[in-house]
Amino acid sequence: MFTRRHFLRTATTLTAAAALAPRHLFAQAADMVAQSRAAAATVPIKTTKLYDNVFLLQGQGGNMALQTGPDGKILIDSSFSTAVPAILQAMQQAGPGPAYTLINTHWHFDHTDGNEAMHAAGYRILAHENTRARLSTPQTIKAFGLSLPAAPAGALPTATFGSSFHIWKNNDALNLVHFEPAHTDTDIYIHFEKANILHLGDTFFNGNYPFIDESSGGTIGGMIQANEKALAVAGSSTKIIPGHGPLGDKASLQKFHDMLAAIRDKVSALKSQGLTEKEAAAKKPTAGFDATWGKGMLGPDVFVGIVYRTV
Repeated sequence: MFTRRHFLRTATTLTAAAALAPRHLFAQAADMVAQSRAAAATVPIKTTKLYDNVFLLQGQGGNMALQTGPDGKILIDSSFSTAVPAILQAMQQAGPGPAYTLINTHWHFDHTDGNEAMHAAGYRILAHENTRARLSTPQTIKAFGLSLPAAPAGALPTATFGSSFHIWKNNDALNLVHFEPAHTDTDIYIHFEKANILHLGDTFFNGNYPFIDESSGGTIGGMIQANEKALAVAGSSTKIIPGHGPLGDKASLQKFHDMLAAIRDKVSALKSQGLTEKEAAAKKPTAGFDATWGKGMLGPDVFVGIVYRTV
């Protein structure tokens, strides 16, 4: 997504802007998007082969996955618009196949900003119905005082589904399944059955405290339930792609789940005792986890605040 320095600088600016008029919030959002796009234009796309025809693509935005083959290429998430030329080049180098489908794991712009350019390159866009609904209307991420305008028509999903969708392409079955509200209310997972690869979008941050977008229906309990649903699908040898962070497996997802559950319980107990959000954070309920999880996008106190508000 963003570097920690970039994220903290931008988040501080946006939080300070939260009391401004809506037109100013849109201006702040434009600044954030512009900065992210500028950074993405210079970050190379790293390609890692996970299976004969399935690859992990990593750049400035959320982690992507690519399936190649004669039935058509399938890309999961589109990063930032300025990264699309590099993404298309990486896709071409990865293997043959015509353009087929772009799948969005959820609506956030570090996973969907490249939608319009990928659509122009010949890809239809498939996502959960809530993703289209959110992209087609202005959205607010209150945690950062951030308001975003509706996405352009060319960036909107051209096909949507409700609870699940199934694709049979390139000698594999892809199962797309919607989570109940977790990171957002738009989250899905994509499971490549034969390749034994599971893309979890931002319901899994490998190695960092996750951002949970309460403005889009996200909750700490929903994240934990999504992890439990994913753990039931994954096997001991399943390769698991997080929305952010390095490639994971079932063991690393279990550690993430257990960390979330433990912090949820600690914060819930503090809240039940009548402590305010600030007082709960001062108790350092994440102290036992900060060395492992607290060096990413969100600092411990910010994460505690999200848990407190959504528990």
